Amino acid sequence: MKRLTYPAILLTLGLLSLTEKPTTTDWPEYNGGPDRNHFSPLTQLNPGNVARLQVAWQYASGGVDTVKNNTQIQCNPLIIDGVLYGVSAGSQAFALDATTGKELWKTAFTDDTFAMNSRGVTYWTDGRQPRIFFAYGSLLYALDARTGKPVTSFGKGGKINLKEGLARPGADEYVVSNTPGVVYKNLLIMGHRVSEIAPALPGDVRAYDLRTGRIVWTFHTIPHPGEYGADTWPKDGYRNFGGANNWMGMAIDRQRGIVYVPTGTAAFDLYGSSRPGKNLFGNSLIALDAATGKRRWHFQTIHHDIWDRDIPAPPNLFTVVHDGKKVDAVSVLSKQGFLFVFDRVTGKPLFPIEERPMPASTVPGEKAWPTQPIPLKPAPFTRQSFSESDINDFVTDRDTVLAQLRRWQSGKEFIPLPLSPNRTVFFPGTDGGAQWGGAAVDEEGIMYVPAKQIPVTMGLVPTPDGSLSAKTVDRTGSQLYQTHCASCHGQNREGSHDGTYPALSSISQKRNPTSVAQVLAKGQGMMPAFTNLKESERKAIVDFLFGKTTSVASNAGLNTAPYHHTGFARWYDRAGYPVSRPPWGTLTAIDLNTGEHRWQVPLGEYPELVAKGLPPTGTDNYGAPAVTAGGLLFIASSRDELIRAFDRKTGRELWRAKLPAAGYASPSTYAVNGKQYVVIACGGGKLKTKSGDRYVAFALP
Repeated sequence: MKRLTYPAILLTLGLLSLTEKPTTTDWPEYNGGPDRNHFSPLTQLNPGNVARLQVAWQYASGGVDTVKNNTQIQCNPLIIDGVLYGVSAGSQAFALDATTGKELWKTAFTDDTFAMNSRGVTYWTDGRQPRIFFAYGSLLYALDARTGKPVTSFGKGGKINLKEGLARPGADEYVVSNTPGVVYKNLLIMGHRVSEIAPALPGDVRAYDLRTGRIVWTFHTIPHPGEYGADTWPKDGYRNFGGANNWMGMAIDRQRGIVYVPTGTAAFDLYGSSRPGKNLFGNSLIALDAATGKRRWHFQTIHHDIWDRDIPAPPNLFTVVHDGKKVDAVSVLSKQGFLFVFDRVTGKPLFPIEERPMPASTVPGEKAWPTQPIPLKPAPFTRQSFSESDINDFVTDRDTVLAQLRRWQSGKEFIPLPLSPNRTVFFPGTDGGAQWGGAAVDEEGIMYVPAKQIPVTMGLVPTPDGSLSAKTVDRTGSQLYQTHCASCHGQNREGSHDGTYPALSSISQKRNPTSVAQVLAKGQGMMPAFTNLKESERKAIVDFLFGKTTSVASNAGLNTAPYHHTGFARWYDRAGYPVSRPPWGTLTAIDLNTGEHRWQVPLGEYPELVAKGLPPTGTDNYGAPAVTAGGLLFIASSRDELIRAFDRKTGRELWRAKLPAAGYASPSTYAVNGKQYVVIACGGGKLKTKSGDRYVAFALP
């Protein structure tokens, strides 16, 4: 018996006419399109057949670091004309046959720079030469999409260095691009990541000529003299401060020629005595003219941020019915669990936003802004406070947790950090609420947002010899560690609870002094290069980590804040579970037409707790959903290493599959010759889960 092809099966079932050709539906841009809505018009997969999904292919991308064991893949791959473009666990770009997973090409860059987790690439074509724009550390490459070879007419030999044009005296050199830029006509508009400590470089947004790499326009997120917002900083703030950068990505309305740029916090991001004022354009959604970089409007979601509450994800662009009229809108999410919605053209809020009084800081020199904007609708998609009644019923060390909570500051949002040993309880935690994966929006104007609801505790401690005026003193490696390293790796080198910042207490078992010195000099992953320190200062830190005591002459106060924080400490009990009552991770559907929540379900589970009879608790999560016109929502994101499909109307789980490592990324869905696939990067490596290098695609058998 002759085996029927897939199109022939469709013809037999009456699902494809003789005049109809099997369609190829792409996932052509980061998060699915210029609107960043993670939406696909595909309908082949639906609630009636999604349970039959099977693995169609797997691809081992390479680059897992078995020494660190915390490599990741955060890439949302593009699929264009049957070719998938992605980034490996080793930060190399590649292209695959999207129907088989067969590798077509892969880069092998070894430039004298360091790479970090890339969330994807940007595709462009003039109809003759298709290009992939790919950032490897601070280097932005233009690659021939057919071969992966650099396009030598772009920049110098096919690349430009994003550091160029950002340098300022006393700053470090940490610049990487971890999120794809957007294309507008002949321009590639880019943001970048900088460090979050005092010597950070500025967060200028820049547009480059797609063919040559030449800078066409620059928008200063820390305004220069005479520019709008300069009066929200101390005099010559642009010379002395950095950050306020776009690391999370942008969205673009190409028809109107407007690019929507969210920004993060100015550095130092948890203490701001040296930068009094609102600090525009930190923590802002900025609508820029895409052709010129001129500001059209902006909204600041936090004034004078001292909580590290960056806008965490790209904006979403969508159309809703508001007060009986169709309105083109733009929204941004908040780590606090807020959703801000605006008219896309005017910047007018679609729902009321209220400036509410907030607590003053008790730390010397700090002047917290007296009010913060709170959206009255939609309601927050996370709980907003943490008190004794919020401690979970099965916490293992309740008396200790209660005693700590009664000593610490909690109970509402935006409580400034106190001096240690006192602490502020962030709820939700410092990285969300919403996180970098962002939200999906379907064609009906329903938003689907994953979030986490886990407390984080933090305080401030004095920086050894920290001041804002430079002076040379003898400092030990231990003091230098406390100044430059402890805020991430912990006061006692214990690392962060989720494994993002590794423990250094036993570093000699994994690394040697030479390799650690190289990391300090060049940076790695989330860690900036400490180029603002002299080699002797870096050596003193290395000596301290390996048990030696060394003193060196150090410019103690040069771009050093007088306080640094105690670390991003997720509050877990002795058994390793969050001390807050579940859910710890959620998926929420919000009707953007009305501002009302439609449903909320836990996202993720701990199998051992389910085995004890507990309902799913949700887990910490990273990544976002893909939503389809077929009525489905696909998401991995959770630490339980599963990918799930939900009914987008009800939030009911319809399908799940085990992944080779956790999918801390956003899935893409596409069709080739009429067959629909769902693909997810399985990099793991965060939240103390194992690392992986696989891309896994699913389809109907």
